Amino acid sequence: MSLFTRSRQLSDTTESGAEPDDDTGTAEPEGGGTGTAEPQDGTATDAPESAARAQRTPSAPSSATKPGWFGWRRRYPRTARGVSVGTTVLAGALVLFALLVPNRIERIEFASFVRIPAEGVLLAGLLLALPSKPRRVTAVATGVFLGLLTVLKFVDMGFYQILARPFDLVLDWILIENGTDFLRETFGRTGQVLAVTGVIVLFVALLVLTTLAVVRLTNLMVRHRPAAGRTVLILGTAWITCMTLGVEIGTVPVATKGNAEFLGNRVEQVRAGLADARVFEKQASVDAFAKTPPDQLLTGLRGKDVLFTFIESYGRVAIDDPAMAQQTDAVLKEGTGRLKAAGFESRSGWLQSPVTGAGSWLAHSTFLSGLWIKNQQRYRSLTTSDRMTLTNYFGKTGAWRTVGVVPGVRRAWPEGKYFGLDHIYDSEHLGYHGPYFSWTPVPDQFSMEAFERLEHGRKDREPIMAEIILASSHNPWSPIAHMIDWEDLGDGSVFHRIKKEGTNPTEVWKDPEKVRAEYRKAIEYSIRSLTEWVERYGDDDTVLVFLGDHQPVPTVTAGDTGKDVPVTIVAHDKKVLDRVADWGWTDGLKPAENAPRWGMDKFRDRFMTAYGPQG
Repeated sequence: MSLFTRSRQLSDTTESGAEPDDDTGTAEPEGGGTGTAEPQDGTATDAPESAARAQRTPSAPSSATKPGWFGWRRRYPRTARGVSVGTTVLAGALVLFALLVPNRIERIEFASFVRIPAEGVLLAGLLLALPSKPRRVTAVATGVFLGLLTVLKFVDMGFYQILARPFDLVLDWILIENGTDFLRETFGRTGQVLAVTGVIVLFVALLVLTTLAVVRLTNLMVRHRPAAGRTVLILGTAWITCMTLGVEIGTVPVATKGNAEFLGNRVEQVRAGLADARVFEKQASVDAFAKTPPDQLLTGLRGKDVLFTFIESYGRVAIDDPAMAQQTDAVLKEGTGRLKAAGFESRSGWLQSPVTGAGSWLAHSTFLSGLWIKNQQRYRSLTTSDRMTLTNYFGKTGAWRTVGVVPGVRRAWPEGKYFGLDHIYDSEHLGYHGPYFSWTPVPDQFSMEAFERLEHGRKDREPIMAEIILASSHNPWSPIAHMIDWEDLGDGSVFHRIKKEGTNPTEVWKDPEKVRAEYRKAIEYSIRSLTEWVERYGDDDTVLVFLGDHQPVPTVTAGDTGKDVPVTIVAHDKKVLDRVADWGWTDGLKPAENAPRWGMDKFRDRFMTAYGPQG
């Protein structure tokens, strides 16, 4: 072989992206020699000059190293290598994060990210074993799925922070709309748009990045298949060993199959959600009072004004938590004393709400319908059915005018017709001309005064049954109103000054202790608004049932997942409370720690039985 032929081979090989056989570009002649050879056809050659020219001429870029935008990889090879290594490290970190991140904020700690995920080891082994084309498809599909899994974990974090439970893939989609409404009503249209846009951008970015990360790591493993195979084998062995021996870092197990368990729970949740409609339909078909004649319903309350009043987020934590107990206890004792001085007696117990943190309408419908309304699917089924509620039964008797005072409602409320109320007063029909207090459209004291002005204080009226939903203690509890002289309420304009004296929610929510303090003050305000109204306007025929709808968000409950809320009956007529003497409730506005505790769905039937002909 001549030097000319060897030089052409070197040039062709370099252009094709392969490495040359040696660094010199010359061939050693058979039998040794000086490194030159005559051509086989006997023609003289300038091979040394050709070889030198080949060495001086830059070779074409390798196909294994792409030139990058504007050829920056060729101009800055060290930087290009650093970027490549850094990108690979970030890809690995992202995939590891997606595999190991818990779905609850309080479980995020250093030990959570130094575990061995079984799913990651198995996935790596599968990608190494697959042929080229199926491997590429699997890598892309895995990246997208991993991104969706991470998004679901983030959504779970939010749900645990607000509702103390994970997101339901079947039943909770409607709550996303409710969440955006809350953002608009609390932070304005601009805040809502910015928040929603940010969430969408993060969602898309996470899907894209996890997909690119999995594809990049897959290509890396394939290029270094022997090393990757050994690594997968070592990690698999380590996982089995750690799982067998129960190795932990603190309280966190090193070997985890958390994603498999997470997905298994989700599959079971979906199955239960799909079957829940049939279960609920069967439960809703049973109603002990459906065939009771109207003249035998609620006979023990005829001639009385009966008020069912919900205090937003009034949960057991307000009474039991050491940081709030002293102040709340003082307000309840003061209210008990003032009501007693006005001739009213009271009894209190506990109810278990179907929700915590949010979802007030589910608690309201549970209390009124006698069914466990734990999700939106059940709520929709209920409000499109002929199931009778407490309010429906009061209306069925023909002995009461039924009204609703719902200051938190700011738009059409078609479900209101289901509850059989003769008239509904929402935030636009209470005569309020003051400011919003964050989410709260109307302060509780004004709502109660408006009820007196519009309904209770009217002359020559028939008895009233009212459903009243007080909203001042609704999250975010800042700023909050405070009690003023009832004569000074006017049209509510006075609250402009009161709002300016309040706290800034942005500042309050930086400190959980401040949040808890503002929550307590909001509950105290709601209780005072209600008890002072009874003291001021109540009479011999007044019967008040008031309760919390659910516990506040976990920021306030400090991780307590209990769902208990206080419930109280206040009446001037002693005979009214005598009918519930066997309930074992505590005297006064504060239920004892060991007072009876019922599911909220049990109240309707017990109440109607107590105040029926046999009560």
